[in-house]
Amino acid sequence: MQEGNPQFTEIIAAAGPSIGELYARCKENAPNFSCGEEQFRLSIERSLLKFCRAADTPPTAEEVSTFIGQLQADDLLMAIACSNGCERAWWEFDQQHRPYLERVARHLAKTEIDAQDVIDTVYVELYGTRVVDGERISKFATYSGRGSIRGWLRTVVWHSLVDLHRASPDEVSLDEMTENFGEGAAQSTFLVSVEDGEKEAVDQLAEQRYRKATIESLSAAFASLEPHERLLLLYYHKENLKLREIARLLENADSPLRGWFQRRSQTRDSGGRTHESTVMRWLEKCYASVLENFLNELTTTQGLSREESAICMELATRDLGSGDLFAKLSAT
Repeated sequence: MQEGNPQFTEIIAAAGPSIGELYARCKENAPNFSCGEEQFRLSIERSLLKFCRAADTPPTAEEVSTFIGQLQADDLLMAIACSNGCERAWWEFDQQHRPYLERVARHLAKTEIDAQDVIDTVYVELYGTRVVDGERISKFATYSGRGSIRGWLRTVVWHSLVDLHRASPDEVSLDEMTENFGEGAAQSTFLVSVEDGEKEAVDQLAEQRYRKATIESLSAAFASLEPHERLLLLYYHKENLKLREIARLLENADSPLRGWFQRRSQTRDSGGRTHESTVMRWLEKCYASVLENFLNELTTTQGLSREESAICMELATRDLGSGDLFAKLSAT
């Protein structure tokens, strides 16, 4: 990590062995959590850098050692592993902290409905649905290990409740759209053509051509999904079921999704309980399948170049912003 201040660089470098020992102890406690030492180290280094900058004078070696020793390292390892999508880490998180999260939400919310909505929102934020530069952004990335993860969760729940009461049911802000769909989708939704004449006509013809390829490729991508994958997407995007509602469906022995989830899940929630994080993980796998199949259709069946495929991706993103993308799903 490059710091600019040579003193800070030396302090952080000197802390390397202590961080390595801390990582080794945490991995011994949770060997199945997918978090590499480099990722763990960088997270602590960022916190240590903030600690150095906040101090009136550069901290001593003893102060740095105390700072590192006070970190909730096991919680930090779990948070990083969850942000990486680790099944085992999510299972542990659900077992250890889900009941607390529910209690806090019910204590702070005015109604049970608000509490459930907030729990849904928090799980989506924790798992992360926004992708920036090819990396999924999880709320867990903001947890530094300074303080317990439960104290941090209480703050996350509170902020979600504030956002819930600020939002109008009939309005969607640009910030919300960017959070949900990414900056590219938000920008494409507000694109307005200001050109006219011959160039505009040519552009319209080109867009019609690529839109046809986009629609056909999307239809083929959705058709290539397994029936249960399509059903999951329909529940979430067409019937607007919340994550908790889909999770309850999975607990029903007659649900067509139940056996599919159980065959493919590497872990099981005790007592047959399915949590929102499980549904969110499988939704992301469905999205990844759609994207892979969509791009494959564009290049193989449609014979488009990389640049032309990028145009189709923009058109599909525009449909995502307008809510039309998953309309293709019901026709498959």
